[in-house]
Amino acid sequence: MPRPPAAPESTGSGETKAGPASAPKRSTPGRHERARSPVPSKAKHRGAVADDSRFEKVLEGLRTTIRDIGFAEGLPGAAEGEMARADVLHQLDDYVLPRVRRPDTPLLIAVAGSTGAGKSTLVNSLVGEQVTTTGVRRPTTNSPVLACNPADVDWFNESSFLPTLPRVRQEGLAMPGKDGMLVLAASECMPEGVALLDTPDVDSAVAAHHEFASKFLDAADLWVFVTTSRRYADARVWEFLQVARDRDTSLAVVLSRVPERGSQQLTEHFGAMLDANGLGNAARFHIPETDQIAGERFTANTADRIRDYLADVAGDLAQRDRVSRRTFIGVIDSFRTRVPELAKQVERQVEVGRLLEKAVNTAYATAISDVGRSVQDGSLLRGNLLARWQDIAASGELARTMRIRGKRKAKTSDDAAARVNALQAAVRDSLQALIVSAAERAAEQVTERWEEVPGAGALAESARGDDSTGDLARRVREAISGWQQRVTDMVAADGATKRSVARFVTFDPTAFTLVLIVDLLGYASVESTTPRSGGPSPQRLLKGLFGAESLRNIGTMARDDLQRCVTELLNNQRTGFTDALTAAGLPHEADAAKLNQATYDLEIAR
Repeated sequence: MPRPPAAPESTGSGETKAGPASAPKRSTPGRHERARSPVPSKAKHRGAVADDSRFEKVLEGLRTTIRDIGFAEGLPGAAEGEMARADVLHQLDDYVLPRVRRPDTPLLIAVAGSTGAGKSTLVNSLVGEQVTTTGVRRPTTNSPVLACNPADVDWFNESSFLPTLPRVRQEGLAMPGKDGMLVLAASECMPEGVALLDTPDVDSAVAAHHEFASKFLDAADLWVFVTTSRRYADARVWEFLQVARDRDTSLAVVLSRVPERGSQQLTEHFGAMLDANGLGNAARFHIPETDQIAGERFTANTADRIRDYLADVAGDLAQRDRVSRRTFIGVIDSFRTRVPELAKQVERQVEVGRLLEKAVNTAYATAISDVGRSVQDGSLLRGNLLARWQDIAASGELARTMRIRGKRKAKTSDDAAARVNALQAAVRDSLQALIVSAAERAAEQVTERWEEVPGAGALAESARGDDSTGDLARRVREAISGWQQRVTDMVAADGATKRSVARFVTFDPTAFTLVLIVDLLGYASVESTTPRSGGPSPQRLLKGLFGAESLRNIGTMARDDLQRCVTELLNNQRTGFTDALTAAGLPHEADAAKLNQATYDLEIAR
């Protein structure tokens, strides 16, 4: 950006004073002179970082750690965490690592600010020719323009500068690119080693433009922030300025469209706001409200003070190093708070994951416990099941299934067989209803708890989306039938009956399996409160055939097998919720520890 003849000098406050008639021009550094790192050694500057391979490796390790972190969309901490993650990751990729790897990167000056502030007009005026378009369409476009010397165009290709962003080289008349595309405008008017970037409006009506503007500002060495006399108090303006303050970014502010009447009060008030917000050291300029615009540029010397300031920064190696060093160190310093803040959002999501997982574990552990208690305390021996037992016990059919060995087996009547089958079905139906009910109650409890967590209600719906009560009932029925058969096998197994009477008596294993199951279901607990309907109790029938030790062993094995069966069924049902948690992509507790360790490693490497 060439200095105009007799350009007025810029002061730190933006006020001007007459310069000498023949102010000496500072030469623009050549490429061999620019092979200097903006990252000074510790010996040169307190608080700087060591320019060595170890520092680069630490930064790359931090980048890898952050890149590998994921957040569960829609759950607490996700939006904040993803924003913090993208913020740090983009600045590592777009600003920090490129400058560590390539210390002679051109100085990038980003011109940013409010809609209608005249950024594009200012950029054209600073360059000295039209490189970017202006007008009413700019707030609706998202195609930033980067102006640089033709010798520097390759520095800004996809491999080294914002690699994920598509770009196009401008040919001929300045034209906007497609939405979301960076336009590279090569101009002989630009000195080597310096680039000007016209960014999207920070307060655009399109929300995506805000993120796009932030991305470019994160990659810049120096911000020239332009706002108007009508919009300088807007919250969005100060959000960006406060970011510059927090990161100690090299900053110049321009108040444009300042009316002649009241100009002093406006500039003083804006200056007071800068001071109050910790930005008192920013270089300050103002552009009067004027119609002196010709060919997309300011006429006369409207932008001379700003051009002069930027020429000083770009042309003096020491000044340039101070600007780039300040911004670079400010970014590195900001990681002391930004990375731990990211770790806090990770911990927040980890805690959400614990809460959701605890709800699942508690609900299904309670369901398993409830089924186990109901199986043993006689709760199932009510209604139809108890009536079936009393009917078959009073009929004497169970006792008649026992006979002396060698003696011809008495023919079982169809009525007796029907009673046995009815009892067997009643046992299966009661256990099935108990387990299905427990599973449905657990699912409802989990859903209720998850719906208390913002965003987790949709997760619960997806977890239960494929759940079918009919499928569950079928699986439970099959499992109970399998358990009944295994109990029958235990009863019929060789050595199961060691009592001497078993040497002389044979019995129907299926029938006595039912007797054993009725006993396991807590018949003794309800016997005292249930009117006797005749016939022996389960214990009496069983003791008449099995020895006490054998009976205990079979009962224990059968009860344990049923408990295992119930646990397996209910744990299978809970997988819908646990799988949903896994699929949600919640971060791991170790991720927060890695981030904190990476922050510590970065401090050690400084």
